[in-house]
Amino acid sequence: MHHLPNLLTLLRFLLVPPVAWLILAEVYGAALLLFVLAGLSDALDGFLARRFAWTSRLGALLDPLADKLLLIVSCLCLSRVGLIPWWLTLLVLARDVLIVAGAICYRWRVGFLEISPSRLGKLSTFLQTVLVSVVLLQASLLPAFAALRLPLIALVVLGSLASAIDYVRDWTDKYRRHKDST
Repeated sequence: MHHLPNLLTLLRFLLVPPVAWLILAEVYGAALLLFVLAGLSDALDGFLARRFAWTSRLGALLDPLADKLLLIVSCLCLSRVGLIPWWLTLLVLARDVLIVAGAICYRWRVGFLEISPSRLGKLSTFLQTVLVSVVLLQASLLPAFAALRLPLIALVVLGSLASAIDYVRDWTDKYRRHKDST
């Protein structure tokens, strides 16, 4: 049973191609259903891992990777079909590239870096998830949700920028403390 969280993470990885295909085929209702299923599997996976201490290093690495892959692929596909602007997808992608590049630089210059999501990072991911969900909901069932798109895009921009700045500031502070102690 302690492997169940990792199996749920694997399920999220497996849901990425069908979600992408459904968005590109403009079958938004089914894409929304699978996207929500992926979100529920993430919540259940996190609950089980915390509640029963069914954690692993592999799970700690793969869980956020599955979430990011689903979000990035969803944003790329939504941009391809014209439901969200390309510049927003590029901003979301640039934020993630900046975080990975920063972690690699830190690891190269200092050594081990324990990566844990910041509050702003979690907020940014949450806002991206809400945006994708609302866009799919609007495209499939509730056209009135179109009014939420621009405010959510603004929030995703602010959340992405704030999160990127927060990660850079945090790693810079850690690097300075490390340098001062050596």
